[in-house]
Amino acid sequence: APVLNTAFNEMGKEHFRGIIHCTGGAQTKVLKFCDGVHIIKDSLFDTPPLFKEIQKSSGTSGKEMYEVFNMGHRMEIYLDESRADELVAISDSYGIDAKVIGRVESSDRNQLTIAHNGQTFEW
Repeated sequence: APVLNTAFNEMGKEHFRGIIHCTGGAQTKVLKFCDGVHIIKDSLFDTPPLFKEIQKSSGTSGKEMYEVFNMGHRMEIYLDESRADELVAISDSYGIDAKVIGRVESSDRNQLTIAHNGQTFEW
């Protein structure tokens, strides 16, 4: 991926803590790859109409939608907060929408909170 190659070269790999492709476990996949953190996703991209229609047609709960589907974003990159704006700018230079979608806090166990569209889900 050209964006990641550019980011690694310009920013240095040492600033990156993890990269998750949100498929095969969707928004909750990250829980399999962390240790003692609380991941809070509270500024997600808007949910595309496709996922809204899937939920409406299937009657799937909001929580299950986040467990099964990526809900509109493809990849999460975990890095030092001080470098986030730089990575967003690199992504923008390639025409790829990017933004900070949340944060990571210390915890005694792995936790995930998704707050989106007026709903909050916890794992």
